Amino acid sequence: MNKAAKIISACVAFAAAAGLGILAYDMTKYEKMDIPVSITETTRPATEPPTEPPTTKPPEVFPEYDEFVPSAEGIMEKSKIMLHKNRDYAGWIKIANTNVDYPFLKDPGEIKAGQSYYGGEAYDSNEYYLHRNFNRNYEFAGALFMDYRNNFDSIEDNQSENIIIYGHNMMNYTMFGSLRQYYSDYSFINRAHFIEISSLYHDYDYVICGCSVTSGYYESDFVYWNMEELDTEEDFNFFMGKVREKQLFDTGVDVKYGDKLLTLSTCYGVSESNQRFILVARRLRAGEGAGDMSTIQRT
Repeated sequence: MNKAAKIISACVAFAAAAGLGILAYDMTKYEKMDIPVSITETTRPATEPPTEPPTTKPPEVFPEYDEFVPSAEGIMEKSKIMLHKNRDYAGWIKIANTNVDYPFLKDPGEIKAGQSYYGGEAYDSNEYYLHRNFNRNYEFAGALFMDYRNNFDSIEDNQSENIIIYGHNMMNYTMFGSLRQYYSDYSFINRAHFIEISSLYHDYDYVICGCSVTSGYYESDFVYWNMEELDTEEDFNFFMGKVREKQLFDTGVDVKYGDKLLTLSTCYGVSESNQRFILVARRLRAGEGAGDMSTIQRT
């Protein structure tokens, strides 16, 4: 699809990339952090945030979700139900063997003061759901949300080449907190290769092709949060080249121009480092089966 305009201020970019930490902190207190050009398979984070894994899985937010089937009219019935609860509902994401099993919203973009639906206050783009839950009530953990520039509509040719979803790295393993398993135990991916994701219209399956650590600063050599539209082969290869350069380990999954990508973004290690952990996946190709790595094309 054609590139969308991306003229945004540095502070708005920080709201998208730097606001998703374990703890809120003043970005002006820290200087730009240098990171390695590449990360080897044996690299581990120097420090880990204290974690208290839950004794039970968080309750389902909407247990009625699985009771609905796709509608012949296009938009799925489950989507209609969810849109009545929140007009920003964009889909559902689930990763087996993690606690990721949540609806996600599409960030509404810049919100002007006086909009009663959003409580009357003004917000920058990619900011509202940082500390607002699905019901638009204040909650520090916020909600999972898709970048406001993403297109995830029913016509696949119009969809963004890279769907980006942000979530907090919560210590109790909620939101994207359980994604820590991918970098605390490199063998974990063998138990969680696949991601299920629904748009308003369709269900999709993705296979994880990159687990990478990068800087969350706007001056980074990899401003991944500004890379939703990978229209050209050059742009696509640049994005995947950086994912590979900064990956913690090689997944062995083949990725090529034309694949639809999904990027999950959260904090990495302690929040003061301002590094980001990104989990990158590609949509399954014809002949590949969700849950069966033997069907996945390899490099």
